[in-house]
Amino acid sequence: MNISGYKSISPRFPLSIDFGNITILLGANGSGKSNIIGFLKMVSYMMSGNFRLFVVKAGSGQLFLHYGAKHTDVIKGQLVFDDDTTIDQYDFELTHAASDLLIIKSEEVSFWERNGDKRIKSVALEPNLKESALTQQTSDPGISMIRKAIAGSKVYQFHDSSVESPIRQSCHVDNADYLQSEGNNLAAFLYRLRNNYPTNYHRIVGYIRQIMPQFNDFYLEPNDKGYVMLRWTDRSPNDYVMLPAQLSDGTIRFIALATLLLQPQATMPNVIIIDEPELGLHPFAITQLAEMIKEASIYTQVIVATQSPGLVDEFEANQITIVERDEENDTTITHKLNAEELTEWLDNYALSELWDKNVLGGRP
Repeated sequence: MNISGYKSISPRFPLSIDFGNITILLGANGSGKSNIIGFLKMVSYMMSGNFRLFVVKAGSGQLFLHYGAKHTDVIKGQLVFDDDTTIDQYDFELTHAASDLLIIKSEEVSFWERNGDKRIKSVALEPNLKESALTQQTSDPGISMIRKAIAGSKVYQFHDSSVESPIRQSCHVDNADYLQSEGNNLAAFLYRLRNNYPTNYHRIVGYIRQIMPQFNDFYLEPNDKGYVMLRWTDRSPNDYVMLPAQLSDGTIRFIALATLLLQPQATMPNVIIIDEPELGLHPFAITQLAEMIKEASIYTQVIVATQSPGLVDEFEANQITIVERDEENDTTITHKLNAEELTEWLDNYALSELWDKNVLGGRP
């Protein structure tokens, strides 16, 4: 993936990241981790036909451009997808327009031979300005495949766990095709897994019991209007049913993460992107989180933005990409760790210790 001109990423110094099965984006506050995640979230909105809504909800098109429209006239993005035979590429440009909007200036898809640099085909899409032309119906299977690949990349953030948050509210059982980005349909999705994928459901319950020993099971019984709430029971010898409000913030976030990462392959997104999943989690729960990330990576790509030393220590150096701020050039930069270059260091120190000592970079 290549990005330029987006928020903290300068148009003069494009940012390039290669994602593996697991990619841990490690950096301090203000380094630009969330901007990388935000860029992927924006592209997801583009593929759902809700790009204009995404911009309007942000409040200003200026906010997306590096130091605003006077300093940056265009945002450029490039997404590349590999398979066994071809390399598929999607390029687009966004620019500021009247009424403080951000519009789609250009889009292009290209197909390359897997071994070599020969371009098989390139198609410039007719600009639709407000929404991506990729969302339009087409008979071209290559374009459809690129759209499907991008649309299957989902960004998740379970930060809002307040008593009034949607994650704790009831939702209709029919609203369970996939787990929503903020867990708004968590109860309905778990209800679907319990009824259709019992093996995955029981694995989720098993992980929750490890971090909350008093937890017994969910009590997912829809009311007469088809709404279900995240009620649950504990291991005490009574039939009292607990409400979502009786789950701690950290516990309900862990439940959402376990549901996301342990769901069946049939419902799993092509790419799972999670922003700071460690918030509110006990150190043991972070260890369990790492196990679940590794399990999910068997079936899909997982991208995680974090600043948790405990989470980083659960992964290999080659799975870590450092994100930091280049103050001299006013931009976000990244570099992927190389385990071979760190061999002597890793013989004596954990990755978190090397990060703390600023050997790896990415510190304030």
